Amino acid sequence: MKTNSTHMNLGGASRRTGSAAIRLLLLLAALVLAGLLAPQSGLAYGWPVKPFDRQHPVRGYLGDPRTIFHQGPTRASLYYGGGSFSFHQGVDVCAPDGTAVYPVESGIVDGVTSEWVRVRSGRDAFEYWHVTASVHVGQHVEKQRTVLGRIKRGAGHVHLTEIRNGCVVNPLLPGHLTPYSDHTKPWVSSIHLRTTDEGEDVMVGFVRGRVELLAEAYDTPALPVPGTWHGLPVTPALITWRIERWDGKVIVPERVARDVRTTIPTNATFWTVYARGSYQNMSVFGKHYSWGQPGSYVFRLTQHSFDTRRLRDGVYQLEVTVRDTAGNHSSLSQRFAVHNAPGVVGV
Repeated sequence: MKTNSTHMNLGGASRRTGSAAIRLLLLLAALVLAGLLAPQSGLAYGWPVKPFDRQHPVRGYLGDPRTIFHQGPTRASLYYGGGSFSFHQGVDVCAPDGTAVYPVESGIVDGVTSEWVRVRSGRDAFEYWHVTASVHVGQHVEKQRTVLGRIKRGAGHVHLTEIRNGCVVNPLLPGHLTPYSDHTKPWVSSIHLRTTDEGEDVMVGFVRGRVELLAEAYDTPALPVPGTWHGLPVTPALITWRIERWDGKVIVPERVARDVRTTIPTNATFWTVYARGSYQNMSVFGKHYSWGQPGSYVFRLTQHSFDTRRLRDGVYQLEVTVRDTAGNHSSLSQRFAVHNAPGVVGV
């Protein structure tokens, strides 16, 4: 009986230990889902320039506009002109010309041009742009040991693109480019209701029919950028909006206008995300280079014009919120009155 009793007690202890383990696992899972505990994803990597374990200034973010207009700097070319328009496909890490660039992950070089080097590790890859290569295709390279090349004269940065399973991924995602912290808040500088991108703002006290909902928004790099790009803005990673009645009742729930926290859309959608009137820092207009000039970042809140006839006549508030990959955020609101029916606007 004594032996059996001991066996039964051990069994009870085992069950209690198992239950405690299950409760611990459930607690850890809940913390991960709540964002209070980062999962060990194995995606973390250091910086492509020395020191590898120290954060460097980043002057260009994933999804920033990249604009080269074919025509000169006129209103017509800004709003109607052709050119090359694309989303920035990585981050620009500041470093002096001639700085050695190293792989952030070991792998095989599978692409070399006069402008960039690509290193593949299994299904994943990293591209390093604006470097004069010192490696060749097929060469095995070691992270933080092999010199891929040096930053080209006049570049002042290395562009890093991260590709996971064939898709461009944001290096500034938590747990990727490490260490990285950001305490700057993105902001919405203005909200516009217009009949067209280039048109004047409609009277917010008398809005009717279809209007374009636009927001001009910016972010500041996490660390001050040195040199000629000092003080130039980057773009928020996430932009959402909603419409409330004047008394705070939500009429149009939160909608996402732009989200590049993880990846970017295709370049074919560029002018459905950005509104005409947008251009990058130091943009090119024909033969004119806008040296030292900040970009203009105007975003469409909806891909198509918003029909105010969806709303009853009355007073509303359009609230736009912007966030970065670290979760820093801010909002701006614009009141407007819908007046589609004849007569005085009611509340």
